[in-house]
Amino acid sequence: MDGGATRVPQPAVHPAVEPLSFLLGTWRGQGEGGFPTISSFKYGEELHFSHPGNKPVIAYSQKTWKLNSGEPMHAESGYWRPKLDGTIEVVIAQSTGLVEVQKGTYSAEEKVVKLQSELVGNASKVREITRVFKLLNGELSYVVEMATNLTTLQPHLKALLKKL
Repeated sequence: MDGGATRVPQPAVHPAVEPLSFLLGTWRGQGEGGFPTISSFKYGEELHFSHPGNKPVIAYSQKTWKLNSGEPMHAESGYWRPKLDGTIEVVIAQSTGLVEVQKGTYSAEEKVVKLQSELVGNASKVREITRVFKLLNGELSYVVEMATNLTTLQPHLKALLKKL
């Protein structure tokens, strides 16, 4: 190190965040979506999980784009609040104006997070959303299911992402 450089200490990872520290960082990959009321589609995606240190929260952001043109599609951001008892609360604001409050559980051993909507706000048709994230063989996958006024809970999105 040169003489004038000072090293800024990294904030400690909060004990409630530690079991989910495998999520921290930037993930990129591809996904596909569909629903009875729309045509199937494929997309590129980037997820980012960051931890401000010393607080029991993970900041979350997501963006997707059309694979052929790179044109932006969907974006969302929010906060994941894990608790030491293995439960988690998540709030997400989507670029469509829809907001989600989700509660669920996580397993640090299985590297799985399961979320179920408690509230879907500002949505005229969407009634319920579930999300399951899983890390397996270094790849982060997720499945999003959705229910609307006209449909029961069924698959909507799935993706496979690698850490950058």
